[in-house]
Amino acid sequence: MKFTGTLIAVKDIGASKRFYNDVLGLNVVADFGANVTLEGGVVLQTLETWQQFIRTDDVVFQNNAGELYFEEDNLDAFCGHLKSFDVCYIHGLHEHPWGQRVIRFYDLDKHIIEVAEKLETVIFCFMQQGLSAEETAARMNIPVDFVKSCLNK
Repeated sequence: MKFTGTLIAVKDIGASKRFYNDVLGLNVVADFGANVTLEGGVVLQTLETWQQFIRTDDVVFQNNAGELYFEEDNLDAFCGHLKSFDVCYIHGLHEHPWGQRVIRFYDLDKHIIEVAEKLETVIFCFMQQGLSAEETAARMNIPVDFVKSCLNK
């Protein structure tokens, strides 16, 4: 078995393709009209066909029960880029207790999108501040072996 992607139902497939391309830089890999696969395994499905597939009209948007998670090399630049779009923010730039910064917002159909710094970026930041690999692992509550493997890349 192999996981191949995450499918989300959308009300306007054309607008959603533009949103995911313009905001997140995801290009179309395959376009079958009612079903569009984007880079990274995100799949857009028209609401109408999704309702047929699951045999119900009861589709709930903005349920806040999950998110599409992305990591960005330069989160500050992405946040600047994001300001040029009319997005509905869940929260602005936020730092988690382990030091990773994130921003969350909704797509056009109220699916949550999180864009975060790569953990490797956070590790390198702590190392530049003078923390050892062990101190960084303790600060981030992650295994020291993971910290060391990131440093060896």
